[in-house]
Amino acid sequence: MLAAALLLLTGCGEKKRARVVVPPPPEVSPQPQPQPEETEAPPNTPPILVETGLASWYGPPYHNRRGANGEVYDMNAMTAAHRTLPLNSLVRVTNLATKQSALVRITDRGPFVEGRVIDLSLAAAKETGVWRAGTARVRLEVLEAPSPLEKGGRWCVQIGAFSEEEEAQKLKDRLARRYRTARVLAFGSPVGDYWVRVRVLGDDRRRAEEVLKENTTLEGTMFLVRLD
Repeated sequence: MLAAALLLLTGCGEKKRARVVVPPPPEVSPQPQPQPEETEAPPNTPPILVETGLASWYGPPYHNRRGANGEVYDMNAMTAAHRTLPLNSLVRVTNLATKQSALVRITDRGPFVEGRVIDLSLAAAKETGVWRAGTARVRLEVLEAPSPLEKGGRWCVQIGAFSEEEEAQKLKDRLARRYRTARVLAFGSPVGDYWVRVRVLGDDRRRAEEVLKENTTLEGTMFLVRLD
C-alpha cells in the first residue's frame, strides 16, 4: 500500500535543482538547551562513527532563527546541521585538504543538497577552512551522541526544493489525499524555496526508508531525515 500511495511522486514535471542549503524544520518540539561558550571533546574518546563527504556552510539567512533542536541558530557558534545524526551529537570535522579541524554540535537538519553530508555554521566553516572555498571534502568523527545512531529515532522524508509555492502545495495536497496514514505538510525557507515533508505513520524509520527506496520524484530530491 505504501508504494502504491506514493507512486504519484513520479512523472510530476521537470526536476528542480535544490538552491538552498538548510530549510528550517516547520515543527519544533524540544525545549532549547543552553549553548556552551566552547565545545569540548571528551579526552581519548574513540569515534562512534566516521563519515567522509562534502561539507558546506550556512549563515545570514538563517541567523537568529530557531533550529531543529529548539535553539536559536547563531552562525558565530560552533554548530552544524546533519540530516541523520541525533540532535546535540558532538562531531569533530576535519578538512581533508588543509587538515584544519573543529568540534561542532549538531543543532539543525541539512544540508538538503545531493552529495553533501554536513552544513557548518559560519564560525565552524572559518575554523575548518571551508568558508572561502564554499565547500570542502571533510571527515566527520562522531564523539558523543545523546541516543543510539542506528536504533530508534523519529524519521521522515523531505522533498524539494521547489521554486514556486504552488508546486509544493499541489504535491502536498496530492499526497495528503492518497497517502492517508502520513502527515504531509509544505513550508517555505528563508531564501524563498519551498519543501514538502512526509511524516510516515509513527515516524518509523523503516517506513520512511521504503518511501525513498520505492519512489522517485521529478519535482525535487528526496531525503531521509531524523527529527530528533
